[in-house]
Amino acid sequence: MPWEKTFEIQDVVDKAMQVFWTKGYVDTSIADLLEATGIKRSSLYNAFGGKRDLFVKALRKYDRENSRATLSKLEEIEDPRQVIQTLFEGVIQEALNDPDQKGCLLVNTSLELPTHDKEIKTIVKTGLQAVEAFLQRQIELGQARSELPESIDPQATARTLVALITGIRVLGRGVFEESALRSIAAQAQRLIT
Repeated sequence: MPWEKTFEIQDVVDKAMQVFWTKGYVDTSIADLLEATGIKRSSLYNAFGGKRDLFVKALRKYDRENSRATLSKLEEIEDPRQVIQTLFEGVIQEALNDPDQKGCLLVNTSLELPTHDKEIKTIVKTGLQAVEAFLQRQIELGQARSELPESIDPQATARTLVALITGIRVLGRGVFEESALRSIAAQAQRLIT
């Protein structure tokens, strides 16, 4: 008898994304995925090919619906300095308001990169480069409007801001308290003054 799908693919990807986000790829078992999604082992393999392929779908979904959606929303703000401040405030609020201390799935995956293949590395790299490019555009826009100093190197500063965001994402998972996270964000603002 041929396999028949009795579930919504995106629903399964959503649920799997939450498991990967909370536990990481390496520590997520097939049993964890089956329990979270409510599908059978054969359905997981028939629909997704296995854990790795389901992870790729979940990681792409996270990048699209969390990371890139946030950047798109920030584009609506006119003031580049305010954009950067709002981005950092959002990252801090996510860290403080997440009882599971999940952080960012892209950043978490970057910490596991040695265990991943080229496709997953490319997804992470492309996602983080999108944040860097966004920040670089904001700095260049601020300079073009004479709102940010010309002495700022847009690319180097954007890269540093990504490193600070990454630091907040990692350390905000329970290592640093709010005041320490806010001091990192304040340092980020000093880079563009």
